[in-house]
Amino acid sequence: MEERLYTIPLIKAKSVPRTKRAKRAIKEIKEFLARHMKVETVKIDNSLNELVWERGIKKIPSKVRVKAVKIEDVVWAYTPEAEVKLPVEKKKKKKEKEEKTEEKESKEKVEEREEIEKEAGEEAKEIKEEEEVKEELKAEEEKVEEIKEEEIKEEKEAKETKEK
Repeated sequence: MEERLYTIPLIKAKSVPRTKRAKRAIKEIKEFLARHMKVETVKIDNSLNELVWERGIKKIPSKVRVKAVKIEDVVWAYTPEAEVKLPVEKKKKKKEKEEKTEEKESKEKVEEREEIEKEAGEEAKEIKEEEEVKEELKAEEEKVEEIKEEEIKEEKEAKETKEK
């Protein structure tokens, strides 16, 4: 990792039409850093972009102080005051966030499963109770039918005995 500070003149960007100056300034910064750091890929940080665009597209600064950080074959350009956040650190933070979200999701899934199991257990209990009640009702109905049949038999016997 290599760091350098540069003061980049943006006078060429002032020679283009007013409505294209900020865009041209960004291109000038990228070209300057590619030439001086001997790389092809240059990334501009948000802090530097905001500095160039601070007063709008027409009124760019005449020169800019830039902190250039070379990582492998990529140069990252920052303002010197900006806190340098390397892509490696960003990736680590993303991984940590992903792990945390995965943990939360897994906890939520476990809780949901437990709730479903509890509900299923309660439903199973209710179903068993309903089945028991149904069985009791059937048993009572059978008893009632048996009693009715016995009464019918007794009535027939009584009629037969009266007829004789």
